[in-house]
Amino acid sequence: MTYDLYDGSTEVAERSGERLSLGVAARLSRYLQVLTQAKKMGKETISSQELADYTHVNSTQIRRDLSGFGKFGKRGVGYNVDSLVSQIRKILRTSGQHNIALIGAGHLGQAIASSDIFADHGFRVVAIFDNSPKKIGLQVGAGKNALTVRPPEELPKVVEDEDIVVGVIAVPTHSAQAVADDLVAAGVKIIFNYSEALLQVPPDVTVHTSSPAVDLLYALYFYLT
Repeated sequence: MTYDLYDGSTEVAERSGERLSLGVAARLSRYLQVLTQAKKMGKETISSQELADYTHVNSTQIRRDLSGFGKFGKRGVGYNVDSLVSQIRKILRTSGQHNIALIGAGHLGQAIASSDIFADHGFRVVAIFDNSPKKIGLQVGAGKNALTVRPPEELPKVVEDEDIVVGVIAVPTHSAQAVADDLVAAGVKIIFNYSEALLQVPPDVTVHTSSPAVDLLYALYFYLT
């Protein structure tokens, strides 16, 4: 049994001023990741069971999560992918474009800057920084999306000029705290940390640490149990 999304959900999502629970926000983000990839593959509709297969979230839970933000109907058709992507982005308040400052122009930083991993979800790397004289001035990426590696002292002005609220740290662990301090001082409120460092930041700054090892341990735990 599948459902198509009515237009009314947009209004419901926009009216709701309540903060999502961590569980709901995490699941909606997972749905959005799958839907975005499905859209890139040219898929027009997707069922709750297909979403369940890709996200490992029970299909009943998926329908419950989504129905809290609007009405659903047209059984047997499936969710409209374009519409559902738009609705979830509104619910998560990620509609539009959000600019990113990337710190670190090494192999990882260059891979991030050249990837669509953020762009697919409305985030754009608009500046890349490194403190190595050998890297400053280098071009990262290709074509119109190419970026010139900047020195760290330009960070505060760029954050202000480009209205940057997200900073991505792609530097060695021993340098990560100093970089986080610079981002906080420049006014960045969200830090995505690719290092293994435990960052200390003010309460109004959010840090998300991405670790392949932690993700692997998490997956291994469920495999073994």
